[in-house]
Amino acid sequence: MPRYYFDIHDGAEVQRDAHGIECASAAAATVEAKRVLPAIAADEVPRDGDHRNYTVVVRDTLGAPLYTASLSFVGTWLT
Repeated sequence: MPRYYFDIHDGAEVQRDAHGIECASAAAATVEAKRVLPAIAADEVPRDGDHRNYTVVVRDTLGAPLYTASLSFVGTWLT
């Protein structure tokens, strides 16, 4: 099974995935990328304020980027 790597960009830092995970296909890796973004945001947003952007870049075993997905959070006080 091929290994894919999921680099996380949070607007300030890049966390490069050195281990990766095995996925059945590139399409399965894109599903994993879509799953990881909300999980990261759920953990990080409450600690980091009201404006955050998260991006995951999926790379193949050769390091070539295959897919990217982003999630933005914006909180605004109404009073």
